[in-house]
Amino acid sequence: MSQQLQPLKAYTEADVQLALLDVKRNQIPSLRRAEAVYKVPKTTIRRRRDGKPSRRDCEPNSKSLTKLEEEVIVQRILDENLRGLPPSKLHVQDMADRLLRDRGVKSIGKN
Repeated sequence: MSQQLQPLKAYTEADVQLALLDVKRNQIPSLRRAEAVYKVPKTTIRRRRDGKPSRRDCEPNSKSLTKLEEEVIVQRILDENLRGLPPSKLHVQDMADRLLRDRGVKSIGKN
């Protein structure tokens, strides 16, 4: 006998925030009740209440460059492009490697 998977219930981040707000204002007495009203998993509500951001808002661990470093590279590419020097893939990789080397991190990967 095979198990049938239950379809995931669709909810939005707004549903999670509304559930948290109602629990905080004591308009809904418990997380279990908020789960039933907003159709959001109790664990999701609990994690947001404890301050853990959603997965979508987190940076992946495999990311080598910081946001600032990425912005610096993009700005440099745009500046060079205005001068008529479109960068090659190798040139962009070299810029990233130099930034990482200054931080003492190994070079970027193939992709």
